[in-house]
Amino acid sequence: MNYLAHLHLGGPGREQLLGSLYGDFVKGPLQGQYDARIEAAIALHRRIDMYTDRHPLVDVALSRFSTVRRRYAGIVLDVFFDHCLARDWMLYGEGPLMDFTSRVYQVLNTEPQLPGRLAQIAPYMAADDWLGSYREFEVLGQVLRGISRRLSRPEELAGAMQELIRLYEPLSEDFRLFYPQLQDFALSQIAPQN
Repeated sequence: MNYLAHLHLGGPGREQLLGSLYGDFVKGPLQGQYDARIEAAIALHRRIDMYTDRHPLVDVALSRFSTVRRRYAGIVLDVFFDHCLARDWMLYGEGPLMDFTSRVYQVLNTEPQLPGRLAQIAPYMAADDWLGSYREFEVLGQVLRGISRRLSRPEELAGAMQELIRLYEPLSEDFRLFYPQLQDFALSQIAPQN
């Protein structure tokens, strides 16, 4: 799962939203360096990733990719699943996607101490509406190009958009089957916010 899904699954509280994003930027053991509610959301982010990585429906989706892209198929699938969530937000989210993303950007904007690289990208995320832009399939090409710049073998992502075009319907169906199960899992893992 990518940013939008983690934010959606992690709970609506301020600390839950922060921790849902921090999960991609904070590595190693959690030892009290953040508010306990943020650390709980980071831990949930990690459990969501483990659940996703081990799920048979995700294995089916990953097996659809060509062997050329298999090494980074998980990254491509995460981005595509965020597209599916944004595209079909009214089926899974509460209220309009724009209301949700505006809240996330407001929380990020008012947090003075974002960790590491998140502090660098948060202003761009809000200014360019990264989360809402996932609705548009064409945006995935830009997202994947940005990701490829941080990979040791970026050429393996070349052609990913053409593959996503070919796999659009079967991967969309994989998402429709998988995401409600992931929602149930995440809900069962969320500690109540005080």
